[in-house]
Amino acid sequence: MKLSKKSLLLLVFGLLLSVVLVACASEPDEGGNNEDTEDASDDAAEGEATDGGELIIANQSDAVSLDPAGSNDVPSSNVQANIFETLVKLDGNMELQPGLATEWEAVEDNVWEFTLREGVTFHDGSEFNAEVVKANIERILDEDVASPRFFLYEMVEDIEVVDDYTVRFTTEYPFAPFPAHIAHNGGGMVSQDVIEADYEAMENGEEPGTYISENPVGTGFFKFDSWNPGSEIRLVKNEDYWGEPAHLDSVVFKVVSEGLTRVAELQTGDSHIVDPLNTNDAAQVEGTDGVHVAPQESVSLSYIGFNTQKEPFDNPDVRKAINMAIDKSPIIDGIYNGYGIPAVGPLAPPVFGYDENAPGLEYNLEEAKQLLADAGYEDGFSTTIWTNDTQERVDAATNVQSQLQELNIDAEVEVLEWGTYLERTAQGDHEMFVLGWSTVTGDADYGLYPLFHSDNVGEPGNRTFLENDELDAMLEEARRAGDEETRLQLYSDIQAEIAELAPMLYLHHQELLLGVRDEVQGLTQLPTQILQLHDVYLEQ
Repeated sequence: MKLSKKSLLLLVFGLLLSVVLVACASEPDEGGNNEDTEDASDDAAEGEATDGGELIIANQSDAVSLDPAGSNDVPSSNVQANIFETLVKLDGNMELQPGLATEWEAVEDNVWEFTLREGVTFHDGSEFNAEVVKANIERILDEDVASPRFFLYEMVEDIEVVDDYTVRFTTEYPFAPFPAHIAHNGGGMVSQDVIEADYEAMENGEEPGTYISENPVGTGFFKFDSWNPGSEIRLVKNEDYWGEPAHLDSVVFKVVSEGLTRVAELQTGDSHIVDPLNTNDAAQVEGTDGVHVAPQESVSLSYIGFNTQKEPFDNPDVRKAINMAIDKSPIIDGIYNGYGIPAVGPLAPPVFGYDENAPGLEYNLEEAKQLLADAGYEDGFSTTIWTNDTQERVDAATNVQSQLQELNIDAEVEVLEWGTYLERTAQGDHEMFVLGWSTVTGDADYGLYPLFHSDNVGEPGNRTFLENDELDAMLEEARRAGDEETRLQLYSDIQAEIAELAPMLYLHHQELLLGVRDEVQGLTQLPTQILQLHDVYLEQ
């Protein structure tokens, strides 16, 4: 494949994949190293893989929707990624690779052109072409559809079908990460016939995406077979796939909500993969013959946010004091069993724009006490830390609660139901809160703009309610800059500015864990949590 000079440059930018949360405050959160990935691919390429069999994956949660435009959570995305394909995709190094598009380039500062793959058909036999691409993205932008993936493409002003296999996107402003956004599985291509049927269902009173979720038709290497909500989703091999077909005959995503039950299923062979594997269950898996733990670095962030619109958290010195009063070591070692790395800022190392030299607020209890005293809170204050009922988040909140006593801060931990939690933190009812974010496009824009730009206060991602004109301007400039080095410098400056504003207490960057039976070969997991099942086979 021949890419233009600009395309090669943008390969670096794309660095999935929000939803997840939603993009990324998903619940559950909004492996193997590269050498293992290459070995697995080499094995498959050499013909050592065996075809057939059914892979069973024990998941913590069921999918919310099988419509790529209708959800932004990881369980849904993991199923959708096998049914639907995107124009561009991310590899294990978080670099952009051809998908349903073979080439792409910025033909103007705000115009992106994609050359589409020919000879691709959907599971229903309909043709994939530029008109289909236009219909898919326009549906996400349709206010009547109200897609939670709207934010990915809100900058698109026009979609032009140049010919059957060429499509152009004109954006409101130059937007360098656009190919990375196209790689997000929210841009998974749905059959146009199914889109039209979904609109017809809407006219008859159905919710947007209902028909698509019940009849998911993509171009992927697996096809939808059945969904028993709350129990399992089954996919079967697409025998007419345009590329190399999958090895497996079928895949079952089985809902097993309790962590120890998932481990038991793995040990007995009732399931082949546990996703996710809780950190406190990893030792049990490692101690069992025939199964192993597969780790993978992630683009995820665990954090405790402050409502910067409420006293005393409207004072940045208070926020800095709390940052400096928290020792993250007992949290990572005691709660996450050493899986993951301390977070200095919001971006994880695999993300384009991450600055390893970015300033942070190091643990320094005496300086924290002085900062708090200077802010007028020498005697401390009372507050609340909200969390949902994910055990690791509850434990993290409790640990921080205990450490804050050194500052005479009396923090009460309150556990809320997930839906209520998202709704009330979006409204700004909270003071401190525990949440996560995953930079699923692999680009700093996705990891910073939704969390810290004032346009995104509340539900879109900025639940700290941070509003800072200077930071807004920096974030806008960084997403519009076309030069790689310029963007990197801007994101370095932005991370320094965010350190000064201290809207969050950054806890850690998660290490993803899977429990896997030894007969499962060719499995990889992206840093975005998405499982790669195309090359998977069951060793006989």
